[in-house]
Amino acid sequence: MHNICLFAGTTEGRKLAAFLSKQDISLTVFVATEYGKTLLTGVKNINVQQKRLTVDEMAAVMKEKSFDIVIDATHPYAAQVTENLIAACEKTNTPYYRLLRNESRYTQDVVTVSNNASAVDWLNQSTGNILLTTGSKELQSFASIKDFSDRVYARVLPTQDSIKACNDAGLKPSHIIAMQGPFSEEINIAQLHSINAKWLVTKDGGDPGGFDAKISAAEKTGANLLVIGRPVQHDGYTESELIDFLCQRYHFPFKPVVKIVGIGPGNKALFTQEVLQTIESADCLIGAKRMLQSVCNVCQKMFEAIDPLEISDYIHNHKEHQSYTVLMSGDSSFYSGTKRLLPLLQDCETKVLPGVSSLSYLCSKLNISSENIKTVSLHGKTQDIIPEVRSNRKLFLLTGGTNTVNSICQTLLDNGLGELYMIIGENLSYKNEVITKGPVKYLANRMYGSLAVILIENDHPDMVITHGLPDSVFKRSGGEKGIIPITKSEIRSICLSKLGLMDDSVCWDIGSGTGSVSIEMALQSKNGHVYAIERDPEAVLLSKENAARLHVSNLDIIEGDASEICSDLPTPTHVFIGGCSGKIDEIISLLFSRKSEIKIAVTAVTLETIAELNQIIHRYDFSETDVVLVQTSQGKELGSHRLMIGGNPVYIFSMRISG
Repeated sequence: MHNICLFAGTTEGRKLAAFLSKQDISLTVFVATEYGKTLLTGVKNINVQQKRLTVDEMAAVMKEKSFDIVIDATHPYAAQVTENLIAACEKTNTPYYRLLRNESRYTQDVVTVSNNASAVDWLNQSTGNILLTTGSKELQSFASIKDFSDRVYARVLPTQDSIKACNDAGLKPSHIIAMQGPFSEEINIAQLHSINAKWLVTKDGGDPGGFDAKISAAEKTGANLLVIGRPVQHDGYTESELIDFLCQRYHFPFKPVVKIVGIGPGNKALFTQEVLQTIESADCLIGAKRMLQSVCNVCQKMFEAIDPLEISDYIHNHKEHQSYTVLMSGDSSFYSGTKRLLPLLQDCETKVLPGVSSLSYLCSKLNISSENIKTVSLHGKTQDIIPEVRSNRKLFLLTGGTNTVNSICQTLLDNGLGELYMIIGENLSYKNEVITKGPVKYLANRMYGSLAVILIENDHPDMVITHGLPDSVFKRSGGEKGIIPITKSEIRSICLSKLGLMDDSVCWDIGSGTGSVSIEMALQSKNGHVYAIERDPEAVLLSKENAARLHVSNLDIIEGDASEICSDLPTPTHVFIGGCSGKIDEIISLLFSRKSEIKIAVTAVTLETIAELNQIIHRYDFSETDVVLVQTSQGKELGSHRLMIGGNPVYIFSMRISG
């Protein structure tokens, strides 16, 4: 079994101890104080030793225990301990590895001195109260500050040794702030204000030591920041680099815990208790800027990101964190990035926690039920909402990007839907929440924020559309050629049944004529797209007129030869061929070249086309084929009688290509 020694005493040292405690090794952890030992109480499978060791004592322990390696995770200002460790490792020929803490970047307004004595000299030239955050061990070196007992307030650990050090240095009891960190920006601001501090004295403890929170607090309160610079640092590893090195050397598995949580509309008051506890216990929070701001005083380490790939890369490249919490707006399972993120985290231990969705929140504000409300998200995508608006009594929209409230209102007006009732919820759950109600035509000219949702009410939705619309709804004449042929309603209905369209199908209609089949395809596949190809210019104009009259927008009508045009079109899921001027074989060959599953329906009325199709179904390797012969008759009044007038017999060939 591997035998590792860790000298801890820092936040990252404790995190490293927790990581190593889960591995199949023997781990001995040395800390300098009883308080440091208590912080490791919850970490199992480790041997904690609380003692300060000389070089010789360190060497004796290393020789006795025969450690494989020694890891130095002591504070960057504990320079003497580091020097002793290096010397002891050299004596015993034990490999030594230093865990480094990145130095912080100072602004030009920060005063930097090299040591405590220089800090005292500087402060003696100044006036005003001082918040000292350098720890209790070095308090005595600051006792020579002018008016020390009146000017200086010390923030120290809540231990007997720390309080005694404050008393020995001459601090008044009212000037002792005994607290355990980490300290957020808000806490620092409150303490600086409470003592009217003009100076904040600190060491550069880096982000794990709360240094960034001190800088921002000093800036916001107008206090001056005096930083005691670090001793010269030895070469070493960052926390992430060291864990990566240990994983490679000892083949340790690294499986971070990632919790994806829904934080509701945004107000912290709407967090579930489980979500709040998860956020508070995370090593690192990840989310959009707005979400991180809502919990900025909970966790010091945050990473701003919304793209699932960027989030996944960060988690996999930062092994210093063992517990991540990813913040999702609203409910984590309601149009969030969770769906795309989870497959990227299959090597992690994941858990998803729900939140209050914006739909649920809005309905509660309106005192209505969310049942039977159709939901559509427009985050990061383009979608024609008109078919959804027309076919649903209530439609809930999540706006986003270019799909703003104003652009949606304009789309509704352009499609003659200005009379519909609309409810707009802006900044839901925040103090500046606004809920606006009224007909679209009255709300369209107002300005709305980007953080908004919409509920559209349509008291008279379109009936459920089934294929086989009456032929009378399609215009067929108007040019020099008179009546343009059409695939009759009954034949159209059978062909579309054979195709079995889906909500999101991508369709080709080859030889589309006046557009009867392509328009019905578009109405059926309202979240898909249809490409209609027709050679006859008059038929193309009629198709466009019919599509506009029936408000079909997910349809491209293209004039030209199908054998030339189709090669540049997206691969279809469904194809209808009503006519292609003797080039059926060429079209079928093109479809097979796409190597995708495609369902095909072809109509034939001439013997030549029937013969060609019969050869095709035997020549190509279709996974399914079917042929039906259909002949319909229509009633026609003749005087007081009704006669059945027979139509031409139509052969319907249906085939399936397997990808």
